[in-house]
Amino acid sequence: MGDEALHESQMIMARYLRDPQNNPPPEDVEQRRLKIYEDLIYNNIEGFISSGFPVLRSLYEGIAWHGLVREFIAGHRCHTPYFLEISQEFVRFLMDDFTLRAVDPPFIAELAHYEWVELALDTAEEEIPEQSAVTDLLTAIPHLSPLAWSLMYKYPVHRIGADCRPQDVGDPVYLVVYRNREDAVCFMEINAVTARLLELIRENSACTTSDVLQSVAHELSIEPQSLMSHGVAQLEEFAGLSIVVLLPGR
Repeated sequence: MGDEALHESQMIMARYLRDPQNNPPPEDVEQRRLKIYEDLIYNNIEGFISSGFPVLRSLYEGIAWHGLVREFIAGHRCHTPYFLEISQEFVRFLMDDFTLRAVDPPFIAELAHYEWVELALDTAEEEIPEQSAVTDLLTAIPHLSPLAWSLMYKYPVHRIGADCRPQDVGDPVYLVVYRNREDAVCFMEINAVTARLLELIRENSACTTSDVLQSVAHELSIEPQSLMSHGVAQLEEFAGLSIVVLLPGR
């Protein structure tokens, strides 16, 4: 068999395994073997997705769920060949390639992203820098932990479940999802001001706590002093939770 013929044979097999309902099987492979390959690929991918998105999976009946997974396998072009990154590819599929069906909740992409964030943080290889002794929080330099993500959603993804299935977009929901020093993945609901504070800290390299809080106050057009005590207390709490790392400043 020449290279072109081999390539075409492989493509026929691949198209069939991705979408057996809409593609003819290769003529030179017996049906029993094809069924083994078909089940192996589907069951492995479906298993990864079900375990990676347990809340989303719980919202679906079997037929609707398997239809969703089959649409992902058939229609999405993955950017990675690694099974461990299937969850990220599934989120990308829901955000970029998927058209909602009547059976799908409107929050499907956001819920999947939230569940993927938990998985990504749980398996991340980054380490939280050691916390230094800080005597004056206002002159300390705050850094966002590499294992803390500040996120905004249109739906309350952290509350969605069998008894909470919002159909309409509400006020923005701000969350910080993080992994602490005990390697537990946790989340906290925050407000827009705190989310902006964390965003400034994420970009920070040399500004002190006082500098950052003054920047937030300037953006909000309020007196910095009115924000200082609350902001310092918030950052002290975040440092205790390993969301923020405080380093001695100037």
